[in-house]
Parts: sequence; structure tokens; C-alpha cells
Amino acid sequence: MHAYRSHSCAELTAADVGQTVRLSGWVNRVRDHGGILFIDLRDHYGMTQVLCDPDSAAFADVEKVRSEWCIRIDGEVKARDPELVNTKLPTGEVEVFIREVEVLGAAKELPLMVFGDQEYPEETRLKYRYLDLRREVMQENMKLRSDVVASMRKRMWDSEFREYQTPIITASSPEGARDFLVPSRLHPGKFYALPQAPQQFKQLIMVSGYDKYFQIAPCFRDEDPRADRSPTDFYQLDMEMSFVEQQDVFDTIQPVIAGVFEEFGNGRTVDKVWPQISYRDAALWYGTDKPDLRNPIKMQDVSEHFRGSGFAIFAKLLEQEGTEVRAIPAPRKKGGEPVGRKFCDRMNAFAQKEGLPGMGYIFWREKTADAVAQELGISVKEAQAKMKSGEVEGGMEAAGPLAKNIGPERTEAIRQQLGLGLGDAAFFLGGKPKAFEGVAGKARTVIGDELGLTDLNRFAFAWIVDFPIYEKDDETGKIDFEHNPFSMPQGGMEALDGDPLEVLGYQYDLACNGYELVSGAIRNHQPEIMFKAFEIAGYGEDEVKKRFGGMVNAFQYGAPPHGGCAAGIDRIVMLLADEANIREVIMFPMNQRAEDLMMDAPSEPLNEQLRELRLRVLPPES
Repeated sequence: MHAYRSHSCAELTAADVGQTVRLSGWVNRVRDHGGILFIDLRDHYGMTQVLCDPDSAAFADVEKVRSEWCIRIDGEVKARDPELVNTKLPTGEVEVFIREVEVLGAAKELPLMVFGDQEYPEETRLKYRYLDLRREVMQENMKLRSDVVASMRKRMWDSEFREYQTPIITASSPEGARDFLVPSRLHPGKFYALPQAPQQFKQLIMVSGYDKYFQIAPCFRDEDPRADRSPTDFYQLDMEMSFVEQQDVFDTIQPVIAGVFEEFGNGRTVDKVWPQISYRDAALWYGTDKPDLRNPIKMQDVSEHFRGSGFAIFAKLLEQEGTEVRAIPAPRKKGGEPVGRKFCDRMNAFAQKEGLPGMGYIFWREKTADAVAQELGISVKEAQAKMKSGEVEGGMEAAGPLAKNIGPERTEAIRQQLGLGLGDAAFFLGGKPKAFEGVAGKARTVIGDELGLTDLNRFAFAWIVDFPIYEKDDETGKIDFEHNPFSMPQGGMEALDGDPLEVLGYQYDLACNGYELVSGAIRNHQPEIMFKAFEIAGYGEDEVKKRFGGMVNAFQYGAPPHGGCAAGIDRIVMLLADEANIREVIMFPMNQRAEDLMMDAPSEPLNEQLRELRLRVLPPES
């Protein structure tokens, strides 16, 4: 028999009854039932119930074991009584009577329990990650991650891509985030960098004539952490293709992503049609370039209804250049409660918490007797009687401070534009869009969630396209890149001769359920266009050659048109696992302060190491 096991803890069935077997694993928990000790023995594959009674020679040793001890047992497989069968376990028809036990690894008192659903502080979980990873949910998350990566690889190979590895140590290249620098021992005073992405190398692979490249690529960025972003390193499905246009990239990557979500989505539906939405429309309709289309709410520009209106705040605001008023429709769910004043006041308070003065609102309700009385010039009592008898129909009225200020005609025009009716509401924000779009997007999410409009059983995808290449700093007036500087401008060199703020790039993102999953572009492979594009942003030809010399030089030797994208693996697995934090799907993540509490990183270097590298560490600023 094997030294440690004849079977895994997930294999034994009724067919094995009567066999002598050997199992190894961890003690999930110990239960004492009237002197008989029951142990749930767990390994990576599953669980088997083993037991020992006082008649067994191993009983004294079994009495000593505790949760999370690693043990080996030999024993006989027996059938459970029919009423004791555990249908939740593949091994639930049997149990193993222990004849011999060996402790392979005893455990000290546990800082966190593996069995059960207890909540522990993240710092505790990350310091003792090896224990945290033993928990069932983490085992499932990590298996899911591994399976997703394997599926991606297979799908890329099936699409006639080949996997090539790019360097991990390279030159520093400003790509929007801070580099992690690596000092060179052989070249004192000089530094390598860990790559933020294989961007330049994968483009050089295209120049080298390899046509279809992909890689499960580690990327390194010194960034502030967020719930959906690791502060140090992450993995992406990186791909690039030659002789392609934007739609070719979409047609290639879409079946890969859709297939993964269909395979591992646990029954949730995957949208078949992925709309292409311009960056500007996404900002207008959803307040973000990564919209959650499970929420049907689409914001609209309603500025014309407030120009010269009785609502002075918006009317005066619209006299300023570049300002707008936008509406967030809040339709009640079919068969749901009407959206009333209490909900409107809650959303107004939400906007104030987000740093805005508030949010105007209108809600449409059944006409009150007061309104009918005023309309007909009769008493409220008479109005009530006429409404009760059916002589006068109540109808619908707009309520809220905004409705009173702008009057019934403008209010009705807004209602018709937004397609709202009885029991619905609308919220309004005004100013320069960039100042309120973020809050508007959050408000749209909250409204969709609270009114039950968001379809949680669905993966909704959208391509965001037509990103502007440049933006202007409002204070300095300086033109700089708003998005990827290596994207090919739509219209090529001719587009760069006009207004820079109107130049769009062949750049695209894929959004799903409120997260950016994929980002990519058709690359600017022509040196003269690249130099002109950087010149507009204030970077001279010499500086471009200095920063990106390898790629610029390569483009002068017959570069093909090419493009590609990268899909964030961590974020994809996070969505599939239905987790809200990316650290739940990364095996050994950093904490919020970019620290590895388990390995004590970052750590102070030894003086000998610093001398060898000819480096000196300055004390932190007070």
C-alpha cells in the first residue's frame, strides 16, 4: 500500500465496503458521540467520515488529535445505516473504522478556524493565508481560477494563437502607473523595471512576423489598492494580432470570454449581443466607461427643459459654457411600489454624502383632491366627492420642488422624454459633466439596486469604443493624453491636423457588470504618425525615441498593422466566483497597504546588499 493513501477523501463509495484503505488529510472537526469519536477527514478533493470506538487499539491516539492536524489513517470501509447516509457528500454512503492512525503534522492553537463560516479580519486572514486557503470557499475559488486559466489557454490555441513569453526584467516605460524598479548590480546607478504589461514586447513580436500571440502574463504596477485591483501584481490574458482592424479583435476575443463565462457562470445567462457604445455616450447614459447594463436605467440630457425656467439654480447654471442638466430616470419595478417622496429624499441625501449640494427630483403620483379642487375652483370636499363618484378622473400629477418651479408644461415634456409614468420618478444633476458624472453613475447604480431593476442573474457585456486620445487641463490649458498614447488615431495623420480634443482613437474596453474586463487598441505602427501624436501632447521626437526607442526603431523596418487587447484574469474570476473583493480569488494577495503580512514584505535590505548595489536608503520624511 502507498505510504500515505490508497484513496483520496472524495473517492470511497458503497462499492468499497469491506476494503482496508489508507487515507491522509486534515482533521476538519472532531465529534464525540457517546464515547465514539467521529472525524471529518478532509483533503483537497473532498471529505470522508472516519470513526474510532474504545475497542480500537488506535483510540488513545485518536483522542489526542485536534482540528487541522494532518493525519494518516488505516481502516475498514463500512456502509452507513440508511438513515445516516449523508447525501451532500460523494462519500456519504460510507465511513471508515480506524484501525491505525499516524500524526503527520500536529497543529498549534489555531488563529482562525477552517471549519465553519466565521468571519475574521482581513489582516488575520492574510497573515495566516495558508490556513485561510484551506477553507472550502477558498479552495473552490482557487480551483475555479486554475480552471478558467486552462480554459482560456485552450480557447486561444483553438483559435490558432501560440503562447510566447516576454521578459519580466526590462526597461522602465511610463504607461500610466508607477513602475517597480530593480537596481542593477552590474550597472551601478541604473535600474531595470518589472513590466506594467507586455505592451511593447507583444508589438515587437508582431513586427517580428509571428502574427498571433497570446500569453497568461504577470504584470506589475505600483498602484493604490481597490476592491477590484491588486496594488502590486496581477495576471492578464494578453493577445496581439497582425493585419487586423478593430472588429477583427472583437470577433476573436468575444468567443473566448463568452465561452469562459458560459462554462463557469454557474447557470447565469451570458448576453449574446454585446453592444458597441461610444465613450461619450457611455459617460452620458451611465456616468462611467464601465457600465453595468444589467441595470436598464439610461440617463439623458434634459438641459433644454430648464433653460430660462423658474428653477433659478439650473437656469443660471446653463448660462455658463460647457454645463448640462442630466436626468436619471427611476421607473418603479413592474408590480412594485410607487417611487415616492421618502425614496427621493434618501437619494438627495446620498448625493450630499457624495459631496454634491443635493439632487433635484420629480415624482409622478395620482392627482390629489387638493389639486383637483384648485384646478376646478371648487372646495376640497366637493373635489373628493366628484372623484369618489367618478364624475372627475384623478389622473396623474408631478410632485416635488422642481415640478412646482418649472411648471406643468416643462414637467410633462420631461416625463415624455424619459418615458415615465404613474409611480415613477426622475433625479436631476447639473454642472460641468466631469464634475458630476461619477456621482450620477453611482446614483444610477443605487437606484437600480434599491428599486430591484438590476438583473443579478446575468452577465451583461458592452464594448466601449471611440475613446478620445487627448484632454485639456482646465487650469493650464495644456493638451495631454487622456488615454493610451499608442492607439492609432481614427483618420490617421489627417485627424491630427484638426482640433486635438476631437481626435478619437481605435481604442476599446470591454465592460461587464460594472467592471472593465478587457482593454486594447489598434496600435499606431507608423513612426511619423506617432511622432506627430506625441508632439501635440508636448513630447518631442527625441524624447519619444529616448523613452520608446526599441519600438520606434522596430517600426522603421516594415511594421505590419496590428492590434490586440488584454483581459484581466483576476477580475474575471472575481465575477465568476461572485466575490466583491479581488483578494478572494488571488492565492497570496497583498493587503490594503501593499504589504505581504505572511512573508513580511516589503522588508529592509541588508547593508551588504545595499553596498553591493551601491545604494543608500534615505530616512522617511517626517
